[in-house]
Amino acid sequence: MTVFRTICLHGPESTGKSEMAPRLANHFDGVCIAEFGRAYCERFGTDLTMADLVAIANGHDAKTRAAVSTGRFPIILDTDPLMTAVWADMLFGYRDAALDRWNNTADLYLLFDIDLPWVEDGTRMFGTPAARQQFFDLSKAELERRGVPWRLVGGKDSRRFLNALAAIKDAERTALAA
Repeated sequence: MTVFRTICLHGPESTGKSEMAPRLANHFDGVCIAEFGRAYCERFGTDLTMADLVAIANGHDAKTRAAVSTGRFPIILDTDPLMTAVWADMLFGYRDAALDRWNNTADLYLLFDIDLPWVEDGTRMFGTPAARQQFFDLSKAELERRGVPWRLVGGKDSRRFLNALAAIKDAERTALAA
């Protein structure tokens, strides 16, 4: 069990978030909310508009609110509307005001490092080293701008999972000490 009701996995594509989310939910006997944007792009394609990004953010937020209402915690989120806002920045260089107004942030964010190889899967777009670094920098800046609690997670294979658990434990110590 963890003291956090919601933990969001945040960061660029191909950093292991979608593999890590169910693993963490299983470890904590919690709930996993899959990445809404992936399902949306698999259904409608990746030629996204700003309206699509707002729809993705709203869809993910609705799924999260429904999960919270069940009272089963922790809820592990495979991204959330903060990540959708970063996608807007990457795709368009700006974001819809609705993405900035969204305030249902998670209790803790785990920012996944770009230390894993980028893998094409049909929905990913930003695989060059420069694009991955930009995506990471924007992801980190969004967490800092919002002032939410976050920890960086890196490492390969099982080490990444152990590092995620250690990051959660460290954030718990900080939260309990406050």
